[in-house]
Amino acid sequence: MDFNVKKLASDAGVFFTRAVQFTGEKFGQVEKTELDAHFENLLSRADSTKNWTEKIFRQTEVLLQPNPSARIEEFLYEKLDRTVPSRPNNGELLGHYMQDAAKDFGPGTPYGSTLIKVGDCERRLGGAQREFLQTSAISFLAPLRNFLEGDWRTISKERRLLENRRLDLDSSKARLKKAKLAESKAAAAHELRVAQTEFDRQAEVTRLLLEGISSTHVNHLRCLHEFVEAQTAYYKQCYLHMQDLQKELGRFPNAFAGNPGLSMASGGSSPQGNATLPQDAATAVETDTLKIEEVQAPATGTRKAKVLYDYDAADTSELSLLADELITVYTVPGMDSDWLVGARGNQKGRVPVTYLELLS
Repeated sequence: MDFNVKKLASDAGVFFTRAVQFTGEKFGQVEKTELDAHFENLLSRADSTKNWTEKIFRQTEVLLQPNPSARIEEFLYEKLDRTVPSRPNNGELLGHYMQDAAKDFGPGTPYGSTLIKVGDCERRLGGAQREFLQTSAISFLAPLRNFLEGDWRTISKERRLLENRRLDLDSSKARLKKAKLAESKAAAAHELRVAQTEFDRQAEVTRLLLEGISSTHVNHLRCLHEFVEAQTAYYKQCYLHMQDLQKELGRFPNAFAGNPGLSMASGGSSPQGNATLPQDAATAVETDTLKIEEVQAPATGTRKAKVLYDYDAADTSELSLLADELITVYTVPGMDSDWLVGARGNQKGRVPVTYLELLS
């Protein structure tokens, strides 16, 4: 193995000279070359960019993957340049469990059929979340990581080199001041000119890199817009899935009543053949059919309600709703507890309770 003693001695001498200069600056015993105000502003802006980018990057990772163990696993797979195994997320897993439970309870039962519907929705929500995470990782996290692990490392390396050149320059200035003989002064002056040239060259390289932070901000701004668009699309998709599910469940109110007579009234066959329906079930039949207009509002017991979501009537016995509008609601004997009669002017019809906020 080649071992250059002269180079080792020279490097050790340079290191010692820099250490002496640095120590003297800390104690205020020697002069220090100050960078211009613009350069200092560039340095401060770069440090601020690095610090905030790092915080945003880390917190976004936590937002997208709250499980620290999963984050560590993904980090290790990434460092090993291997693909992370595909596993169902929480939503997909919940949907799978619900659908398995429905098979066990019986898909034909009210509970089982509802589990199937909700489980399918949860799986679709999980799929939407998976797509959102993948899009965010590519469009937002990856550029931030590239800056921290690429551009910033290059800037840090050049800044350390600039600091070394500055220490060499100030050491040369100190030696020139201490030189007594003409020959020593000439050598020190030549050394100073060389140190000044190297410092100026390195300062220009570092300045160009620091000015590139503005381009980094522009790039990160574009990535931030893409992240917001991905979030918007994800939450919109989730809202639509849940709205569809709520409408689907709202069209089967008798499934929640737990009243066998009411279930038979909704069109199912009675297990007891031609059994006589109770009086309140007969009333429910009338409201489920097209005779809702015959229902009269009671003298007392009406309430105002604010509509929370848009609702499209499934048939003429129901009343379509618009979000934020105010309607009058009341109940009639025999009506399922998940439904009320809603009135808006001369219009009236059944409305689902889950779409309302009762005010008085």
